[in-house]
Amino acid sequence: MAPSKNDREARIARERLRAYQARQTVHETGKKRRRRDNLIAGIAIVVVAAAAIGAQLAYFGVGPGKPEAKPKSTATATATPTPTATGANQGDVPSKSIADGRDWTGTLTLNKDIPLGVTLDGKAAPQAASAMISLVQKGFYTGTVCHRLTTGSTFKVLQCGGAKTVADGPTGGPGFSFGPIENAPSDNIYKKGVIALARQQNNAYSNGSQFFIVYGDTTIPADSAGGYTVVGKVTSGLDKLITDVTAKGSDNSNSTDDGVPKVPTTITGFTIK
Repeated sequence: MAPSKNDREARIARERLRAYQARQTVHETGKKRRRRDNLIAGIAIVVVAAAAIGAQLAYFGVGPGKPEAKPKSTATATATPTPTATGANQGDVPSKSIADGRDWTGTLTLNKDIPLGVTLDGKAAPQAASAMISLVQKGFYTGTVCHRLTTGSTFKVLQCGGAKTVADGPTGGPGFSFGPIENAPSDNIYKKGVIALARQQNNAYSNGSQFFIVYGDTTIPADSAGGYTVVGKVTSGLDKLITDVTAKGSDNSNSTDDGVPKVPTTITGFTIK
C-alpha cells in the first residue's frame, strides 16, 4: 500500500525536527566551548601579566622586590653583607661628611666609548653620595658590570656597579651596607636620567655599591621601607647609552622585559670631583 500524503508530510516534519535539534546541539556545544576557551584565555592573560609585573619589580641583585642573595665568602670581602636586621649600617661605611653638602660632577664611562656626564647630589643624599664618591676615588667601580636591563613601557633601568661578572651580580658589593633612604621621589616616579641606589626589599639599610640608571621615566612602588635613594643624575650621554645598549634589549629568557643586557656592558672608567 502506497504511503499517504499525510504520512509523507509527517515523515518530512520529523526529519526537519531531528535536523533542527542536531543544529541546536552543535550550537550549544560550541557556545560552551567558547565560554570555556575564553575563561582559560582570561586566566592565562592575568597570570602572564602578574608574572611580568612581578619580574620587573624583582632585581637580579640588590633592588626593588628581591632580597639580595647570601654573599659568597671571599678573601677581599667584596660582597655586600646581608644585614641581619634593618635599621643599622654594617661594615666600614664611608662618612657622610665626604659629600661636603655640595654637587659633585664627573664622568661615568661604559664600554670605553659611552661617556656619561654625571652629577651626585651631596646635599640631598649626603650618605649615598659620600659612599659613591669614596668608591669612585678607590677605583672600585672600574671593571664592574651592568648585570640587569629592564625594557618595560614604564620600567626602564640599567643596573650596574656590583660585581666583576654578570653571574656575580646578585652578590657583588663593597663590603658594607648602609642607610637610610635619601631623596626618594614622593610620587614613586623616577625621572629619565636619574641615578638611584639599588637595595633589598623592605630594608632601608641595605644600600651598597649597586645603582641603577633610569633611561626612561619609571614607576617603582615604594615598599615598607620606602622608596629608593636618588643619589644623582646623568647630565649628558644618555642618548648614546640608549642607542648603543638599552635599545638593543635584554636577554629575556624568562619571557619578561627584564634580563641581562644583550650588549655586554662594563664600567671602564669613573671620575668625580
